[in-house]
Amino acid sequence: MASSKMRGGGGVGGEKNDLFHVVHKVPAGDSPYVRAKHLQLVEKQPDMAIVWFWKAINSGDRVDSALKDMVVVMKQQDRSEEAIEAIRSFRHLCSKQAQESLDNLLIDLYKCGKVEEQIELLKQKLKMIYLGEAFNGKATKKARSHGKKFQVSIQQETSRILGNLGWAYMQQNNYEAAELVYRKAQSIEPDANRVCNLGLCLIKQGRHEEAKQELEDVLLRRTYGSDDAKVVARAEQLLRELNPLMHVSSPFDVGLSVSEEIMERLDLVMNEWTPFRSRRLPVFEEIATFRDQITC
Repeated sequence: MASSKMRGGGGVGGEKNDLFHVVHKVPAGDSPYVRAKHLQLVEKQPDMAIVWFWKAINSGDRVDSALKDMVVVMKQQDRSEEAIEAIRSFRHLCSKQAQESLDNLLIDLYKCGKVEEQIELLKQKLKMIYLGEAFNGKATKKARSHGKKFQVSIQQETSRILGNLGWAYMQQNNYEAAELVYRKAQSIEPDANRVCNLGLCLIKQGRHEEAKQELEDVLLRRTYGSDDAKVVARAEQLLRELNPLMHVSSPFDVGLSVSEEIMERLDLVMNEWTPFRSRRLPVFEEIATFRDQITC
């Protein structure tokens, strides 16, 4: 590795090195973390990059970034189990500000088949929101995606987490719980892709007419995100699969009192939105019917 490329300097050479760091999005210097980023982004040697990320963590060099970046590379290398263990073992070395990002990485890593762990962590994040402990008590936070910074509101974060929780319940074939959290997510921030997931939940429960109405809303562009061609195509596909089932009777066709009661309780708890600490119990603790599945 040409360490001169990693170090800045004066004059024309220094300017070229500065341009090098900007183009390749690598930090300047010659520390273990810098070496790891150079191996990751410039030399494209992920296994060696992981070795140097380890060295950065053990030497206390930009531990927050080193752990998060190493986990990302591990996931790309299909080493999710190692990545999960790395977060569990070293997150105590990271700052308080890094913990939320590490949780989000864990949620993504748990998609490899650790559904129970994913659900538990999502519930914990919801509980933090309801207690006013998320975003350090603020109503918004800064986020980054594809190199762009933007603001995320506490409502948007809640809706996103509920959507992830709904998908996790679907992996367990727990469509009643999935429907519940999808509907609550939609009440906070409507999203066409979640409407498709909700439609699938209803189909799985044999509630075909309700599913049809939800999916047709996507085609009629009544929900945010309905202009996404992939989402529209998915809604169309689900409707095609639904049509042959429309005349099949279902035990779910009569009586939705349980779901209605649950939604009423949720609405009571979340009627007045506040990002700050609440004396109320976390919302899902009030739902006796689904206590085992979705108690926070």
